[in-house]
Amino acid sequence: MEYISLLMFAVVCGVLLLGYPVAITLAGTALIFAGIGVAVGIFEPAFLSALPSRLFGVINNQTLLAVPLFVFMGAMLERAKIAENLLNAMAVLFGRFRGGLAISVTLVGMMLAASTGIVGATVVTMGLLSLPTMLKRGYDPKFSTGIICATGTLGQIIPPSIALVLLGDVLSSAYQQAQLNMGIFSPKTVSVGELFAGAVVPGLVLVLMYIGYCVGKAIFQPEQVPALTTEDAKEIAGDKSIAGLMFSALVPPLLLIFVVLGSILGGFATPTEAAGVGAMGATLLALSQRMLTKASLKAVMDSTVKITSMVFLILIGASLFSLVFRGFGGEELVKSLFEQMPGGVLGATLIVMLVIFLLGFILDFIEITFVVVPIVAPILLAMGLDPIWLGIMIAINLQTSFLTPPFGFALFYLRGVADKAVKTADIYKGVIPFIVLQLILLIVLAVWPELVTALPAMIYGSN
Repeated sequence: MEYISLLMFAVVCGVLLLGYPVAITLAGTALIFAGIGVAVGIFEPAFLSALPSRLFGVINNQTLLAVPLFVFMGAMLERAKIAENLLNAMAVLFGRFRGGLAISVTLVGMMLAASTGIVGATVVTMGLLSLPTMLKRGYDPKFSTGIICATGTLGQIIPPSIALVLLGDVLSSAYQQAQLNMGIFSPKTVSVGELFAGAVVPGLVLVLMYIGYCVGKAIFQPEQVPALTTEDAKEIAGDKSIAGLMFSALVPPLLLIFVVLGSILGGFATPTEAAGVGAMGATLLALSQRMLTKASLKAVMDSTVKITSMVFLILIGASLFSLVFRGFGGEELVKSLFEQMPGGVLGATLIVMLVIFLLGFILDFIEITFVVVPIVAPILLAMGLDPIWLGIMIAINLQTSFLTPPFGFALFYLRGVADKAVKTADIYKGVIPFIVLQLILLIVLAVWPELVTALPAMIYGSN
């Protein structure tokens, strides 16, 4: 009977490939399988009675309240033209060097990731603003599209990432479940703040790796990354001095990042409280830039409601799916498969990472977080893995799948806004070096997990 759960998972993947909505697919497939199971006497309908309490738990979850607030903050910062001002400032500062525009794109992508945490919005914004400029200045199309896609996905790992908020909530439940299964009846918890702290060093290392690749391009293939001319720099700066441009573009977003992220890492606020401060800060920033009108505020609120509704509807569908999956014995099946796997915990971790990577081709990080992670995480955590390390490894893995041809979501985002003269093949080829860099980072973190766990241990006393 337990193999029916794997069939149910396969059916979900197949239906999603046909283009049906994720939330409806998860809930509908689960109900159909449950109905058939009840009819033939192999599924206990009492499992479905747990759904109302699960939904109440979602509604009552203070951590998930950070999602609409961070989404609002990101949407408001888009309206304030933060990205455009940052790109202009960085281009004037670094553009006189070969590869300077690419370094500017990387640094702006990092700051947007720390401001918005939304991958799709960052890739689209950077594609619209920086790609035409890079191509106009003579940059290689493959390298240009690759650096934009790669830096756009930094929002997956650099806090305050929405992906980390969702992962943190799921991992907290999985960690407690794993400890209860081990007979520990006063379980420890893992917070979103700890996950944020664990992501800081890997995120910065990845940014440095991207910049290092840009510098390498400038040294070994300088013709692909030409420097800006003095006239180009003057055109970008307009009537502002470099100092004035840097101050007006850098100080507001850096101050907002410091307040939001600093308050979380410093222990002064929970992620939810910091998200509220960030949402208000972004609104004040848009007001100061004279970008906040009644129409723009309505657009921001509409965007926030749509994205938040999508996230929570998927969460409801995933809750129903996981209940039916467990009702068919799927969790016990996965656990027994992991225990029989050669290599023990290492072999199980490698298989899970590979499965998550492949699922990233067809599922968004939200579906993987709500459907796959609750199934595999309790088993891996019971094997002794650190929950913070596991969460960061999953986040970077998902970030890599965002870039991998032919189904990487970041590639689709950029393809949608790039000029038709830019070939899809160029986009695919351009991201390959950055995929390699991310895989190298995963290996480094596997060899030295302290890069993830040291900062949370220092701030929160995590083990």
